[in-house]
Amino acid sequence: MSPSTRRLLKESTDLQTNPSPYFHAAPVSDTNLFDWHFTLLGPPPPSPYAGGIYHGRITLPPTYPLRPPSFRFLTPSGRFEVNREICLSISGHHEETWQPAWGIRTALIALRSFMDGDAKGQVGGLDVADEVRRRYARESRAWRCDGCEGSKGRGNEVVMREWWGVCRERGVGVEGEDFGGDEMGDEREGEEKEGDEAAAADAGISAGVDTSQIPQAEVQPQPQPQQPQQQQLQHTPPATRPPPPVPTAPAAAAAAAATSQDTPWLDRAIIGVIIALVAMILRRLTRDMDLE
Repeated sequence: MSPSTRRLLKESTDLQTNPSPYFHAAPVSDTNLFDWHFTLLGPPPPSPYAGGIYHGRITLPPTYPLRPPSFRFLTPSGRFEVNREICLSISGHHEETWQPAWGIRTALIALRSFMDGDAKGQVGGLDVADEVRRRYARESRAWRCDGCEGSKGRGNEVVMREWWGVCRERGVGVEGEDFGGDEMGDEREGEEKEGDEAAAADAGISAGVDTSQIPQAEVQPQPQPQQPQQQQLQHTPPATRPPPPVPTAPAAAAAAAATSQDTPWLDRAIIGVIIALVAMILRRLTRDMDLE
């Protein structure tokens, strides 16, 4: 089994065991792990995509995750062109910004978080009136994909309702099934949405014209506590501080007076060293005089 196949099997299992109520993604078939389809819930109100459900395709290269996947929407949304690869800093349009640590879950979080962004000439992006996008959102619920086994010709809404059943089995709360334009989610919906956006921002994913850079993609190092370092400095042995040279007794007295600003134990240590040096010098002078 190749590393790419093992990685895709791991991601597929993770999406099933840790589901998100906002999207569903799986390989088109069990025999082709490099072609996935996804069903994605639109962003919450007041977004013009609120209540919409969008279907798309993910194409993964044979060397995934060393190279990035490509994404395209199959459901009309007014935000992305239908069946055209879209430009993201996490997609195949910008291999230089791809990081193998990213994956399909991260990409879908990014797609949902950035649907409200302006296209600004983005490859695969569209700029249309919000009224058109709201109409597409309503029509998207009944849109069907006949090209994947996951939907089997069922509408997007049917696919998502079945997926919500899987979410409940895994302990993930879901509500808002009437699709009255309200966002789906339990009482933690707001926190989960903020978590999704934060995850996309931490991953450094951006959508738009300028996707050659990944703003804030790297995790900034956290400052280390200073207290342990201070304690270590306080316990540094005095022997590590070289004593100043003292050739004569008057100089030794001056040096002893200069140390009066230090701590008492440091004073005693330095004075002791100085006295020892002065005694050695005096003995040396006395011995030299005797020899003469």
